[in-house]
Amino acid sequence: MPQLLYFEDQCTHCNKCIDVCPTGAVSKADDGRLSLDRQSCTACGTCVEECLAEARSISGKEMTKEEVCRVVAKDMSYYRNSGGGVTVSGGEPLSQSESLLELLVELKEMGLHTCLDTCGFGDWGILKEALKHVELVLMDNKHMNMATHKKLTGVSNELILENTALIAAQGVPMIIRVPLIPGLNDSDENINQLGQFMKSCGLLRIDLLPYHRFSLSKYKALGKEYGIEELPSPDEAKVQRVVKILEGFDLAVTIV
Repeated sequence: MPQLLYFEDQCTHCNKCIDVCPTGAVSKADDGRLSLDRQSCTACGTCVEECLAEARSISGKEMTKEEVCRVVAKDMSYYRNSGGGVTVSGGEPLSQSESLLELLVELKEMGLHTCLDTCGFGDWGILKEALKHVELVLMDNKHMNMATHKKLTGVSNELILENTALIAAQGVPMIIRVPLIPGLNDSDENINQLGQFMKSCGLLRIDLLPYHRFSLSKYKALGKEYGIEELPSPDEAKVQRVVKILEGFDLAVTIV
């Protein structure tokens, strides 16, 4: 779904966006700052075309599988020479299951290496079908405790862990990816449980993604609340402690 980003610090307040907006979504507030009614904004991009300061841009684009494949086809020689391919990510690709399966089939017919990046919260029937057209799965793991996972994400991790185990049993190569967030999922208890779970599934590779705030400016540009703005990144000592625990389970750990 296309969305409008507005980087206020780049705005010169020329007010052209107010003049050209077809839905009247842009207006000037009492304090002189520009205001955007996101309920009225259709992300048509008219204001973006008029903004010489490049304070506005559109993020996201709706595309058919044919359009995606045409873009990919332009770099086929590069993929063949580099051994690269296409990673289907999100958002969550399983939430667009019909389009996902159609795209994966098309990409495989093109002879491309395909990778599915998923949170694992989806119907096993869809996942099983997708695995027929995938060489690698990147699987999120946010927390091992069911109650804590539900508190942090809004859903239980039961289905996610079940799907992770089922994918592992299918023999499809899989890398577990963990956003390492201080005070939320970096405890020794949680990391040990993760290591035990991975070992029980026969999984060998894990990526650690230490939390950072690089996306803060984009949240503001989208008019969204960040929520954990004051949360620090994990220090090096904590990251290395987590690595040591996981390596104790004979896991290959990569810090991303």
